[in-house]
Amino acid sequence: MVEKKPFITQAEAQKIISDVPTPFHLYDEKGIRANARRVNAAFGWNTGYKEYFAVKATPNPYLLKILKEEGCGVDCSSYTELMLAEACGFTGEEIMFSSNDTPVEDMQKAFALGAYINLDDLTHVDFLERVAGIPAVVCCRYNPGGTFDLGNGIMDNPGDSKYGMTEDQMAEAYTRLMAKGTKEFGIHAFLASNTVTDAYYPVLSGILFELAVRLHQRTGAKIKFINLSGGVGVAYKPGQRANDIAVIGAGVRKKFEEILVPAGMGDVEIFTEMGRFMLAPYGCLVTTALHEKHIYKEYIGVDACAANLMRPAMYGSYHHITVLGKENAPCDHIYDVTGGLCENNDKFAIDRPLPKIDKGDVLVIHDTGAHGFSMGYNYNGKLRSAEVLLCEDGEHQLIRRAETPADYFATFDFSPYYKKLGL
Repeated sequence: MVEKKPFITQAEAQKIISDVPTPFHLYDEKGIRANARRVNAAFGWNTGYKEYFAVKATPNPYLLKILKEEGCGVDCSSYTELMLAEACGFTGEEIMFSSNDTPVEDMQKAFALGAYINLDDLTHVDFLERVAGIPAVVCCRYNPGGTFDLGNGIMDNPGDSKYGMTEDQMAEAYTRLMAKGTKEFGIHAFLASNTVTDAYYPVLSGILFELAVRLHQRTGAKIKFINLSGGVGVAYKPGQRANDIAVIGAGVRKKFEEILVPAGMGDVEIFTEMGRFMLAPYGCLVTTALHEKHIYKEYIGVDACAANLMRPAMYGSYHHITVLGKENAPCDHIYDVTGGLCENNDKFAIDRPLPKIDKGDVLVIHDTGAHGFSMGYNYNGKLRSAEVLLCEDGEHQLIRRAETPADYFATFDFSPYYKKLGL
């Protein structure tokens, strides 16, 4: 099996740990910037191209600023994500707002910022007008229904998804919006998650490009941009083939030139919203082995838990684990690697071949740069960990401190119990 190599050495980890105790999420600035440049190069053939990083994946202002410097925008789905984008200097068309079941204040904030607003439902046309107003550019989210496959198996089931509109609803939305003053339109769709195939974006783009032509011919609407959303995944497992973003970009270009250019729509801008692909491989969870247990199985207990990374517990997801300093040791022990929650699914690995782990060993849990820290929670009173940036020059920077009990109890500050906590 091909080994996944961490972007940090044992010596580098110990240097950080002397300053920031484990557990913490660590991000690789050099890797993030290099990947953003590869993405921009892959789609640079489209003069209006922009990657709108999905803030939900990793909502940290220090990381958002790095991506902004690399030419990325942001995709927001809530009021607080819009606040974060604004604080980082994103304005107007640098922001996509894609939400569902949208509260009034969220829609009003997106409108006030001049963001591209992506409507999830036909009824949101009147809702948008009533609570905010009608922008000159509006995007609508498409749901084709049925199942989505790439010819070699079903990838996902859009027909079971709560998101988006039918084609007829989109045509009606465009017609009604034009009557209210909208001049240009966007199309958005998300049909599959974490795909590890170069075919996903090209196939999706073909579907959306053909939809764009039909909607333009049917309604006369001017299509300004097509947003391919996310869904481009990463290789979580050793030896798994990774997506080639250059090949993906070339595949989208081929569909663009086959479908949109002959229809006289060669000026359409292409957007993406790749949270996972942009950051997941460039983050890891660093944790220390606390205990070992020998009963019917062999267990290693670490100081991180599912509250720091819930994907393995929630989805059964694989995240590779490296024991720093033992990268070349034989993986001749079979462990469950667990956290300390009062839940039996609080496991980062089950029956995983690893080197012999001793108390105090530092473990790197790979590919947590997206949907890692952001999905954290406080069950059992567990506190969210710190986030640290490994800078390009090899130094490290604290980019979010760890929570304290004072943070955990802060929402009781109105009550008489707060004083008794002695905080």
